[in-house]
Amino acid sequence: MRGDVPKRVRVGVNGYGTIGKRVADAVAKQPDMELIGVAKTRPNFEAERAIAKGYPLYVTGGGDRSAFERAGLPLAGTIEQLLAEVDVIVDASPDKVGRENAARYRSAGVRAVFQGGEKSDVADASFTAMANYRVGQGKRSLRVVSCNTTGLARAASVIDRAWGVERWDATIVRRGADPAETNKGPINGILPTLQMPSHHGPDVRTVLEGLPITTLAVVVPTTLMHVHVNRVRLRHPPADAAEVIHRLRTSPRFRVFRSWEHVDGTPQVMEFGRDRGLGFNDVMENVLWEAGIGLDGPELHFFQGIHQESVVVPENIDAIRSMFSLAADAAESMRVTDEALGLVPPAARPTSMK
Repeated sequence: MRGDVPKRVRVGVNGYGTIGKRVADAVAKQPDMELIGVAKTRPNFEAERAIAKGYPLYVTGGGDRSAFERAGLPLAGTIEQLLAEVDVIVDASPDKVGRENAARYRSAGVRAVFQGGEKSDVADASFTAMANYRVGQGKRSLRVVSCNTTGLARAASVIDRAWGVERWDATIVRRGADPAETNKGPINGILPTLQMPSHHGPDVRTVLEGLPITTLAVVVPTTLMHVHVNRVRLRHPPADAAEVIHRLRTSPRFRVFRSWEHVDGTPQVMEFGRDRGLGFNDVMENVLWEAGIGLDGPELHFFQGIHQESVVVPENIDAIRSMFSLAADAAESMRVTDEALGLVPPAARPTSMK
């Protein structure tokens, strides 16, 4: 086995699509990590962009080396060669492919971070930084939970610790596809997910054991974001919704929009992301609306938006840092991650129009 605590963790990314390319950029920005290379099965515009960014490109998944050569894309080697050079691999392969890759990573003696498209038993533990940062210490593999689970777990980490949760009911309004996907739908329809409850609630409990949460889901014809409709019965409710708003607004990885900002829904959220100009114009925070947070006795109601393409990116970075004990706690790891990614810390955000 390789040294457990290198000064700079050498990271590879297997799969360079929606999540993988974002994670690769995030790793490259971290002060305690080094991106060794990325792997793809076939040449496309994303592979060309990886080369343009200076990322060594490797072939994986039974891909044809000659296809890259014909495309004029130089390869640094195979996935086996990449694994020989790294301390940890982030598997950003399509759903269920990560499980097929797990044995290869174990054989190579490298640690691995998997994504939420895999079932929880693919790794030693499931992970969300705010919920269970320390779980990664000493682990050989972690699974960063899905975008929706990450969003729910973040919110629950804040709310349950502050006031306790007696019961949490959430309806997830799911996007039909990512923007680049052309083989999914619906184009015109609203599809109830007839698995009741949906898988999201049990998945949240893989990082927040015992949280009394039940989830339902519907799929709608949009590519922008997911939206969660939450109803939470609190054990020790605050005096008013203003306290909840303040707690969320001052928590890392939350963005609470005020009425004067005129963010009516997900289209304006994504326009905000374009204006802010982080990599890929992403919105990695849980998005909430101040006017969409209400308290009725012990019942807390709120909407939150989740940008499915990017919300798990900082969690992948924190998972690596947890596995190698590079930060004392979640707060330190999240601070380093978020500063490197350009996310504005809560204390630096404006509190009024002045």
